[in-house]
Amino acid sequence: MLSLTRISKSFGGLPVLQEVSLEIAAGEVHALMGENGAGKSTLMKVAAGLHAPDGGTMRLKGAAFAPDSPHAALLAGVAMIHQELMPIPDMTVGENVLLGIEPCGPLGMVDRAQVLERARTLLAELESDLSPDAPMRSLSVGQTQVVEIAKALGRNADVLLMDEPTAALSDHEATALFRAIGRLKARGVAVVYTTHKMDEVFRLADRITVLRDGRHVITSPSGELDQERLIAHMVGRPMSEIFPARGKVAPEVVLSVRNLSRKGAFHDVSFHIRKGEVLGLAGLMGAGRTEVASAVAGLTPADSGEMRLGDREFRPATPHEALAAGVAMVTEDRKGMGIIPVLPVRENMTLSALDSMSPGGLINRTAESAAVQEGMRAFGVRASGPEQPVGQLSGGNQQKVLIARALLNRPEVVVLDEPTRGIDVGAKAEIYSLVRRLTDEGRAVLLVSSELPEVIALSHRLLVLRQGKVAAELDAATASQEEVLRHAMPL
Repeated sequence: MLSLTRISKSFGGLPVLQEVSLEIAAGEVHALMGENGAGKSTLMKVAAGLHAPDGGTMRLKGAAFAPDSPHAALLAGVAMIHQELMPIPDMTVGENVLLGIEPCGPLGMVDRAQVLERARTLLAELESDLSPDAPMRSLSVGQTQVVEIAKALGRNADVLLMDEPTAALSDHEATALFRAIGRLKARGVAVVYTTHKMDEVFRLADRITVLRDGRHVITSPSGELDQERLIAHMVGRPMSEIFPARGKVAPEVVLSVRNLSRKGAFHDVSFHIRKGEVLGLAGLMGAGRTEVASAVAGLTPADSGEMRLGDREFRPATPHEALAAGVAMVTEDRKGMGIIPVLPVRENMTLSALDSMSPGGLINRTAESAAVQEGMRAFGVRASGPEQPVGQLSGGNQQKVLIARALLNRPEVVVLDEPTRGIDVGAKAEIYSLVRRLTDEGRAVLLVSSELPEVIALSHRLLVLRQGKVAAELDAATASQEEVLRHAMPL
């Protein structure tokens, strides 16, 4: 269906793709795998007409294919679902889904009844009950992702390029997408799929291609690879020891929480975390994990309950108050509530520690520069320098900037909400090492993760939430995924 031959692409003299060749068959799901920076998204953007290749050729259904714009690629039959969501917030769901292909009446006016009907049909294919009349501004990140996928399905493309399509989806939404992909395969559509979720790769893919450092490494039927071999191809080394050993926990309780409640989110939640301990919050989507973590960090305060930091009462009304008391948080929404993409690494890293660097209200640039250089070194931030816009970094490096920011104020408790979401396996290993380093330094860590192997391996104890309440407290060293799920499932 689509062939790319010896595709090369550079940005600012830096090669991103180096003579990469790829063939996608009709009716197959072809997984494109690799670490952040391997060239996966760039290769798909070349095929989707966003980037012109510096070298190489493409063919679509046997004919020469050289789109000079995404519109030209769409007209030829190639559509892309982007990792970065691009909705038009002041339009409705239906208007976004049918954008550019609106059905029109005899006078050229948009037939709004048809827009609603067709949008509803496309959303139903994804088993979504979103109203086509709903304003995009009212949607969650996951719902916005559903709309973007419905928009791509509405193009009736021969080739569908999916870049991290489930990153923000709930389990139900992801399962509905997988069923839709099965129907696309049956219609002969070629699907190129990138993800950092290994279970999705082996569930969906017929073949897998691995890129590393902008070069083609291997293309193989998925049945001939297992997770360990795939990871080894991606990072160039075995990853059998991806999780560091758990550190020792001191008897001193750093944070204690008692009967914490917030209406409609969680009820009567109690726990404690000791010095050097990782307490993992596990549970299904909507169980209240992020809401509890946000209450501890002052992002969305609880209605009732008691919290104590050591022997001090702790009830933050804002993240600033929590930070001043000794609790820092890295939120799950790196793009929306973490980084400021257009600002440099320097300003992003020091954003929450300016008080300590601003005697008399003026920023001490020498102190700021020293703190940033040390943060970049200590956390292994790979960037051209402190002045590079943080939005140009890979997801893993952005996450390390945010963790460095959280630690500049030397907090006693660090709240990590989905710290490895949307980053590759190599970067995950680095984040895992950072978590171990935090506990080695005696900090208490509250960890939220949707990946059960991750939250079990990194934690000392697990608090399983179910429908906003504590369902179980488990020893992570002996807990199994099946046991955690058994406690997490609704009654």
